[in-house]
Amino acid sequence: MNDLSLTHALNTWATQHDGYEDGFSAYAVASEPLFLLALVVLFAVVWGSLRTVARRAAVAAGASAAVALTLGQLVSHLVDRPRPFVAHPHLIHLFAPHAADAGFPSDHATAAFAIAVAVLLRKRLWGLIALAAATLLALSRVVIGVHYPVDVLAGAALGAATALLLYLPLLRALTDGLADRLGLVLDRIVSGIAGAGRHSHPA
Repeated sequence: MNDLSLTHALNTWATQHDGYEDGFSAYAVASEPLFLLALVVLFAVVWGSLRTVARRAAVAAGASAAVALTLGQLVSHLVDRPRPFVAHPHLIHLFAPHAADAGFPSDHATAAFAIAVAVLLRKRLWGLIALAAATLLALSRVVIGVHYPVDVLAGAALGAATALLLYLPLLRALTDGLADRLGLVLDRIVSGIAGAGRHSHPA
């Protein structure tokens, strides 16, 4: 089964199963804020013994996604592959509004797998959950007609490779150092707010 036929098969299946299609469409659209929220939670909400590793994972994930997306834009302009709903409008049904820009590699898959692998390298359980979410996202982008399977596979490979690259000792030291410094800033802000609250409500 080639790239187009697999895309068509998944897309057609979704048109015949409205309940699943709604879920895939909703997740594909909401994925960006969900992954961003996950990074915010890792950096700002996780405390206790896991605070340092969570903050380092969040910063490394953000950096990996940023670098991978930049590289992905370069590849996208070079390849300039039309999306399936653009190239085959009579075969592929578009389930959610989307710009008719180049689709290779998938930005969503690139960012999601960069984040997931960066987290996996630092905390296995969190990373496995993120990988499952990233895989579902990649599948969703194909189902709703905005990407071919090769688009999301290329994005996944690019994101994962970038996260692995930034895990090399020298680069990891840079992201860990940045996370630690940003964490100190956050700690001071939280302490300042807590102190102000105590002073405004004297015993």
